[in-house]
Formats: sequence, structure tokens, C-alpha cells
Amino acid sequence: MKKLHCLGFIAATLVGQGVYAAGFTMLNDNIRVDKIQSDKIYVSQRPPVNKRLFTSEVIEQKIQEVKKMLTNPKLIWMFENCFPNTLETTVHYRVQNGKPDTFVYTGDIHAMWLRDSGAQVWPYVQFANEDPKLKSMIEGVIRRQFKCINIDPYANAFNDGATGGGWDTDMTDMKPELHERKWEIDSLCYPLRLAYHYWIITGDDSVFDADWIMAIENILKTFKEQQRKDGVGNYSFQRKTERALDTLNNNGLGAPVNPVGLIVSSFRPSDDATTLQFLIPSNFFAVTSLRKAAEILEKVNHKNELAKECRNLATEVEEALKKYATYNHPKYGTIYAFEVDGFGNHLLMDDANVPSLLALPYLGDVDINDPIYQNTRKYVWSKDNPYFFKGSAGEGIGGPHIGYDMIWPMSIMMKAFTSQCDEEIKHCMQMLIDTDNNTGFMHESFHKDNPANFTRAWFAWQNTLFGELVLKLIKDGKLELLNELK
Repeated sequence: MKKLHCLGFIAATLVGQGVYAAGFTMLNDNIRVDKIQSDKIYVSQRPPVNKRLFTSEVIEQKIQEVKKMLTNPKLIWMFENCFPNTLETTVHYRVQNGKPDTFVYTGDIHAMWLRDSGAQVWPYVQFANEDPKLKSMIEGVIRRQFKCINIDPYANAFNDGATGGGWDTDMTDMKPELHERKWEIDSLCYPLRLAYHYWIITGDDSVFDADWIMAIENILKTFKEQQRKDGVGNYSFQRKTERALDTLNNNGLGAPVNPVGLIVSSFRPSDDATTLQFLIPSNFFAVTSLRKAAEILEKVNHKNELAKECRNLATEVEEALKKYATYNHPKYGTIYAFEVDGFGNHLLMDDANVPSLLALPYLGDVDINDPIYQNTRKYVWSKDNPYFFKGSAGEGIGGPHIGYDMIWPMSIMMKAFTSQCDEEIKHCMQMLIDTDNNTGFMHESFHKDNPANFTRAWFAWQNTLFGELVLKLIKDGKLELLNELK
């Protein structure tokens, strides 16, 4: 991304030219400046047009439409920088064997995570019918994800081809196509969520071909293996590292679990090792994802037996969640635990990465009015959650991936996504636009007392998620709220 070191000169030049009205002024082919207030100049942080990896006419139109609706100059600037960030900086679209194929970087790490890529393109699906090129690109992501699952359903991140690299020395069954092989339930759920959403919006069922059938069979096989009813299975993982959460104890098998019907997730969506291996938010995600898969299998593929297998597993996991996922907290009442082991042990916390306890309704896994969720929501957004941090710059949930006092904007966004209170939403949005360190982008995390102390300047999932949140709030009739931001 091009860095601009001449903002003062640009500002002086524009003032000299008398540019005071709202709108874009073209300084050259690549730099646009939005001057909306006499004391604020916002320079577009988007890549030059000729350096953008992918563009969509309908997304450009939506950006211009939203800009005309918003009145807060910084929010306008941040929305335009963030919403197209996945398209412009991470999407590698091509056609292979006559079919779309799209490899999506996570941002500053040039590998494709099944989770991140599914979340990164999610907000664009709603516009797919208005732009054939955009639709084809998303189809390519879905097809690529199915291919990845069929290479190895235990892997979380992939290379663009059999290039090797990444974590080749990890003690697990590595292949040259894999960037990393950490077993995370949500890696198999995000592709199902994206494919189902794409199908519902576009009606295009062409993606549900032989690769799809193989992928769902691999997903079922892996989920059942990781229920650990027949022993620990073939998956293990160890890494030579000074960071404890990057490897598994017990010779790479992780902590013991009691096989009660839940599915083991050796790692969290943060790519950190679980403490107790039944990760509750991810098990909820598995239930809804399997039911989406079953609907596709019935209506598109007419494979009723395979659909029944998905539904039966979903029901089994759901029943186990009812029995084992909750904890009677002395302060908050019945809440969902973050992790359990089936032996009666519970880990009480939440992590900012999605799926999380806070994000359960965002993914459609729990009704927002579920009293247990509402109790849990109060718990995780409090100092009783060991990874909730509050300081002079903001408040929110972090996690052990980055450590003490580092708040993830993703958690603030999830609080806004799941809020039923305008003041709460407004507070979240104000924190988000106040903690970007004037970069115009979301970051992985920022220090609770100092937004200048942040991690990952280029993290496309968080950027696109911010754009998704702005669009949702406008759709939900919250435009006036957004225009009240300072």
C-alpha cells in the first residue's frame, strides 16, 4: 500500500486552491483527498486504481451511496478505506479448468485461512446478483475452500499451490499445500456458512458438485473422529516454540476429554491451543453449519442419507451442549462456558476471535434473546472475564494470542452486531473510529490506554467486518445514530 509523506504539503496546496466543499478532488490518477471540514483532510488509503487486485462496480456504487448518507467525515473515510479492503488487497481471482478459482490472503500473511477467507468475502455476497464478476469471484472462493478441505480437513491455512513453507517443521502430517495444520472446528464451518449464504442469495447451485460432496463427507468424517468416541484418532500436533499456545500437550493430543457427543477443537479461532478441548462457541457453529449442509444435500443433491447423517450429528452435538455447555455462575446466573472437557470442568472466559461466546447470535447459532446468552453477554463484557480489558482509550475483549491489555476491535464490532441498545451501539462505533490511530483502518488489537500501540496494520477481515457493520446499521435504521458520532 502506497504511503503518503506529503500530507502537510497537500493540505496547504488544497487550502491555497480554495478546496473547502465536501467531496473528492483528484490530485493525480492515484491520490484522492476528501476535505469535509476546514481543519480535517482525509487522504484515501485505498491502493491506486491500477494496483487494486479486484474491483466491483456494485461495491463502488455502494461506497458512494453510503458516503452521501453519512455526515461524519472520519466515518466516511474509514468506511471507504475498510469495506473494499479484502477485494483490493487480498483477492487473487482466476479461472482454472473453466471454473472460477479465488485464493484470498488474510492480509499481511500471504496464506488463505478457511475461516478468514469465508468471513472476508461474506459482506459482498448480498451484492452478487448485481455484479456477475463479483458473483464469479465469490463462487471461486467457495470452490477453492472445498478443494482445500479435500486436501486436508484438519488444516486451518493453505498455500496457493504446493509451495511448501509456512510451518513445514511442525510435527504433524504436513503437506506442501498446507500453510498450517491446526485443527479448528470453525475452519470447516465457515465454508458451509458462505456456500449456503451464496446459494440462498443467488440461487446458483453449480458449486455443489463432486468436490462439494467429497468436502462434506470429509467434514462429517473429521467431526465424528474428533468426538473421540473410538479413541484419540490420528490427529496430533506439536511445534518447537517458546509460545505454549502454539503446541499441544500430551504428546500433541491435547488435554483429555470425556466423549459425551461434543467435538474436540484442538485450537481456537485465534489459532491458540484450547485448554479444555470442547470449545463451546465452535460446537454451536458446527450444529448450525451441519443443518445448512443437510438442506443443500436434500434440495440440490437429493442425497437424503448424507443429509440425515448431517442432521443426526447436529442433533447429537446440540443435545450435548444442553447438558455440558453451561455453568451456574454465582453472579450472572446460568452462562455458557468457553470450554469444557465433559468431565465436569469449565473454563470461564471469552476470546475476541469469532466464533466466540459474544458472537453467538451474529453467526445465527443462538437466539439473541436466549436468557443464557444474555447472562453470558454480561459476563464476557465485564472484568470477571479475564480477557476483558478497559482503559483510557477503550474497552473490549482480547485474548491470549496477543496478551494483556490488548483489545481486539473485532470484539467491539461483535458487541455492536449483537446489541439491542442504541446507546451501546453508539458507544461501540465511537470507540472504533477513535482507536484507529488515524490510519483509517481497523487493526488486530490496540492497547487499552494507547491506540498507537497496535498489532497488524493490514488485517483484511477486521477491515471488511467494519464495513459490514456500517451497512447493517444503516439497513437497521441506525443512520441517524451513525451521524451523531463525533
